[in-house]
Amino acid sequence: MYIKSIILEGFKSYAERTEINGFDPLFNAITGLNGSGKSNILDSICFLLGISNLSQVRATNLQDLVYKNGLAGITKATVSITFDNSDKKQSPLGFETHDEITITRQVVIGGRNKYLINGVNANNTRVQDLFCSIGLNVNNPHFLIMQGRITKVLNMKPPEILAMIEEAAGTRMYECKKISAQKTIEKKEAKLKEIQTILDEEITPAMQKLKEERSSYLEYQKLMREIEHLSRLYVAYQFVCAEETKLKSSEDLQSMQDAIGKLKESMLENEGKVKALSLEIQELENNRDKEVGGHSEVSGG
Repeated sequence: MYIKSIILEGFKSYAERTEINGFDPLFNAITGLNGSGKSNILDSICFLLGISNLSQVRATNLQDLVYKNGLAGITKATVSITFDNSDKKQSPLGFETHDEITITRQVVIGGRNKYLINGVNANNTRVQDLFCSIGLNVNNPHFLIMQGRITKVLNMKPPEILAMIEEAAGTRMYECKKISAQKTIEKKEAKLKEIQTILDEEITPAMQKLKEERSSYLEYQKLMREIEHLSRLYVAYQFVCAEETKLKSSEDLQSMQDAIGKLKESMLENEGKVKALSLEIQELENNRDKEVGGHSEVSGG
């Protein structure tokens, strides 16, 4: 995969839309007079590849890349690079069916910085993975060999040479992902350990206490049910006893009422006899008075 064309619009010294074609698959050189914008073409490539150290493209922030910092009425900088992807052996992962890949990066003053892959919005991570899969990591310190760094490259130590080879081979991306995954795993393990500690020190004792309280509550409910059952039996027993007492009292009352009735009859009968005896006594007294009166008259005569 190699650069086929570059389109600049509003980027640094390129205020108007400028298209650069005619790139060679193997070797290219940009020549021109001082101030003609040679370095800005390299800066645009680094910008699109996602360079993080903006000092290497002679800027302090992304807005510095806009033509005259937006003071000339241009408020956005856009760089589009079309890559020739006819060699499928060197094709990025997932793009084997595309003969060309067009990647666009745009920065807007006061707005969002966005990427597009073949006209479709894409996040920064996806674009970086695309470049790293073919060995294009602009943030590798050895990706750009500036003036005065040739000697430093020649004097590299084996680990530095290995890192540069890994970047060129495209395996560095997976090493970075491996390191990132290991860090993520370590964080997750630390979080799991923290959660386990919380479980052992706080939640498990609380659960045990709640289980004991639940057992006590269930025992309490059992006892309350038994008490309620016994209370109902006691109330039923009292009711039966009351019914029996009521029935017995009714019978006793009836017997007493019968006895009272008989006594009343006997009293009435005795009253009649008393009246009869009173009459007999009165009659006897009258007869006696008569007899006593008759004897008195005989004696006087």
